[in-house]
Amino acid sequence: MFTVFATQNPVELEGTYPLPEAQRDRFLFKINIDFPEADDEARMLEEYAAGRRLHDEIVASLEPVISADELLRARKIVATQVRVEPHIIRYIQELVSRTRRDEAVQIGAGPRASLALLEGSRAAAALNGRDFITPDDVKSLLMPVLVHRITLTPEAEMEGLALDDLLKRIFEQVEVPR
Repeated sequence: MFTVFATQNPVELEGTYPLPEAQRDRFLFKINIDFPEADDEARMLEEYAAGRRLHDEIVASLEPVISADELLRARKIVATQVRVEPHIIRYIQELVSRTRRDEAVQIGAGPRASLALLEGSRAAAALNGRDFITPDDVKSLLMPVLVHRITLTPEAEMEGLALDDLLKRIFEQVEVPR
């Protein structure tokens, strides 16, 4: 088992190359991080100007909050004790398959997206103290699971269609199970 955290700078690509779809698909989530608030950025600059390397200090202060064995046990509990009802499986499958059928999508999300949505929803349910997945667990992870797995058609891109807007439209077309 291993974990990879990676950053992507959407502005400067010189010397770097976008990942192929098959590699992007192996990342569980894509999480966008906004710029810091002005006050936070000013504080950061003041600290660096004073000679303090905040990232070094933060890394040095990190302590484990869970052992590898505890993490493996927690993963096993989530995988075996968080129920997944058939209507939730159908909901996940329909959401993901709709990304493959939309006319604005060149490459839709594949089975790895369905699995990521299922496993992420299980973890969300467990973190919320439940032994079952709700549609809200699934909905809360739709964007982070799907946004990096879908490629728009060149025509949709030229028309200025935003991927977030397309995904919201697709999600609204799928009936939420009760």
